[in-house]
Amino acid sequence: MPNEADRPRRVTVDGNGPMLIEGPVEIVREDGTIATSDRFVVAVCTCRRSRILPWCDTSHRRRRKPPGAAPREDGDQPHSHDPKDTDDGDHH
Repeated sequence: MPNEADRPRRVTVDGNGPMLIEGPVEIVREDGTIATSDRFVVAVCTCRRSRILPWCDTSHRRRRKPPGAAPREDGDQPHSHDPKDTDDGDHH
Protein backbone atom coordinates (compact mmCIF):
# COMPACT_ATOMS: atom_id res chain seq x y z
CA MET A 1 0.00 0.00 0.00
CA PRO A 2 2.14 2.89 -1.21
CA ASN A 3 1.83 6.41 0.15
CA GLU A 4 0.12 9.05 -1.94
CA ALA A 5 2.81 11.00 -3.78
CA ASP A 6 1.01 14.35 -3.49
CA ARG A 7 1.33 14.66 0.30
CA PRO A 8 3.59 13.39 3.07
CA ARG A 9 2.35 11.16 5.89
CA ARG A 10 1.89 12.97 9.18
CA VAL A 11 3.35 11.28 12.26
CA THR A 12 2.66 12.69 15.73
CA VAL A 13 5.12 11.71 18.45
CA ASP A 14 4.14 11.99 22.12
CA GLY A 15 6.65 10.92 24.76
CA ASN A 16 3.81 9.82 27.07
CA GLY A 17 1.92 7.67 24.61
CA PRO A 18 1.77 6.03 21.21
CA MET A 19 2.95 7.35 17.89
CA LEU A 20 -0.04 8.52 15.84
CA ILE A 21 0.25 7.95 12.10
CA GLU A 22 -2.21 9.10 9.46
CA GLY A 23 -3.48 5.99 7.71
CA PRO A 24 -3.77 3.79 5.91
CA VAL A 25 -0.52 2.18 7.04
CA GLU A 26 1.56 -0.94 6.64
CA ILE A 27 4.05 -1.77 9.37
CA VAL A 28 6.82 -4.29 8.76
CA ARG A 29 7.49 -6.16 12.00
CA GLU A 30 10.89 -7.44 13.14
CA ASP A 31 10.05 -10.93 11.83
CA GLY A 32 9.16 -9.55 8.38
CA THR A 33 5.39 -9.97 8.69
CA ILE A 34 3.23 -6.98 7.79
CA ALA A 35 0.51 -5.43 9.94
CA THR A 36 -1.96 -3.27 8.01
CA SER A 37 -4.66 -0.80 8.97
CA ASP A 38 -6.94 1.28 6.78
CA ARG A 39 -8.04 3.59 9.61
CA PHE A 40 -7.76 7.36 9.26
CA VAL A 41 -5.23 7.52 12.14
CA VAL A 42 -3.55 4.60 13.88
CA ALA A 43 -1.86 4.49 17.29
CA VAL A 44 1.41 2.58 17.16
CA CYS A 45 2.83 1.35 20.46
CA THR A 46 6.16 2.86 21.50
CA CYS A 47 6.36 1.46 25.07
CA ARG A 48 6.33 -2.21 23.90
CA ARG A 49 3.82 -3.11 26.66
CA SER A 50 0.89 -3.59 24.27
CA ARG A 51 -0.60 -7.06 23.94
CA ILE A 52 -1.60 -6.26 20.34
CA LEU A 53 1.73 -5.02 18.96
CA PRO A 54 2.38 -3.05 16.83
CA TRP A 55 -0.88 -1.30 17.78
CA CYS A 56 -1.33 0.57 21.06
CA ASP A 57 -3.74 -0.95 23.60
CA THR A 58 -3.16 1.89 26.13
CA SER A 59 -0.93 -0.30 28.34
CA HIS A 60 1.32 2.74 28.82
CA ARG A 61 -1.43 4.21 31.02
CA ARG A 62 -1.33 1.32 33.48
CA ARG A 63 2.39 1.39 34.27
CA ARG A 64 3.13 1.61 37.96
CA LYS A 65 5.35 4.32 39.40
CA PRO A 66 8.23 3.21 41.60
CA PRO A 67 7.86 4.11 45.29
CA GLY A 68 8.93 7.71 45.94
CA ALA A 69 8.73 8.71 42.26
CA ALA A 70 7.93 12.36 41.61
CA PRO A 71 4.59 13.11 39.91
CA ARG A 72 4.63 14.09 36.25
CA GLU A 73 4.33 17.73 35.29
CA ASP A 74 0.82 17.19 33.91
CA GLY A 75 -0.48 16.23 37.36
CA ASP A 76 0.07 12.48 36.80
CA GLN A 77 -3.24 12.16 34.96
CA PRO A 78 -3.61 9.64 32.14
CA HIS A 79 -2.91 11.21 28.76
CA SER A 80 -5.60 10.77 26.13
CA HIS A 81 -5.30 11.66 22.47
CA ASP A 82 -9.04 11.43 21.91
CA PRO A 83 -11.89 12.21 24.30
CA LYS A 84 -13.66 9.07 23.07
CA ASP A 85 -10.56 6.98 23.81
CA THR A 86 -11.22 3.81 25.82
CA ASP A 87 -9.20 0.92 27.19
CA ASP A 88 -10.89 -1.58 24.88
CA GLY A 89 -7.74 -2.03 22.78
CA ASP A 90 -9.50 -0.97 19.56
CA HIS A 91 -7.02 1.72 18.47
CA HIS A 92 -5.84 0.33 15.16
